[in-house]
Amino acid sequence: MNIVGVIPARFNSTRFQGKPLADICGKPMIWWVYNRVSQVKCFSDVFVAIDDERIREICEEMSIKYVMTRNDHPEHISRIHEVSDKVEADLYVCINGDEPLISPLCIEQVLPKEKPEGLYFGGAMRIMSDAAETIDPSRIKVVISDTGRCLYMTRTPSPYPKGTLMFCYNKYVGIECFNKEALDFFVSTPQANLERIEDIDHLRFLEHGKEIHFSYVDSESISVDTPKDLEKVRLLMEKELSKK
Repeated sequence: MNIVGVIPARFNSTRFQGKPLADICGKPMIWWVYNRVSQVKCFSDVFVAIDDERIREICEEMSIKYVMTRNDHPEHISRIHEVSDKVEADLYVCINGDEPLISPLCIEQVLPKEKPEGLYFGGAMRIMSDAAETIDPSRIKVVISDTGRCLYMTRTPSPYPKGTLMFCYNKYVGIECFNKEALDFFVSTPQANLERIEDIDHLRFLEHGKEIHFSYVDSESISVDTPKDLEKVRLLMEKELSKK
């Protein structure tokens, strides 16, 4: 299969402007993400999907491959779709540009073993171990059935533990795998009500009866949503580099 890694990197983030260029141990965050994603052996190529000249300058300076996209995309999946119109592949694997600690092994765990038939959207999740994450609305929770099918995604703790406490909450991890059919479906389908309420793009698929295939990954990666997250990631990166 021809599998391409795509890292969306938007400059004007609502909560953290200029986030892709935030310094982590002497290098911009986007360099760390690109470096790790490039270690995935089954990727035929890796691109950063950018929308700003300041990010372009850094990419060219650091020999990072990129695709310039429009700066008016309402969400990252539309940006990935624009890349799919410019770069041909069987699968497009989106890795969030704010996951500088992401493991290449985690990315590989999400990939299907064979080329999917029909619309395909796969995602990653991990078991939450921190109580603070459970109540943090920026950490998206994934509700799955016993067969592994995604039933819902939400910012609130779900399911509610009325009948039993013998379960774990699942956290969405920023790795997604689309084929072209899935990306075309997303951009040609209007936003639905639950997506609008929760502000979770993936609900567009579920609300229109399309399945999402989630896989558990062994990941302790932290997404940098705020400057406070950045401070935590810097400390973890310093600790990791000191071991080398």
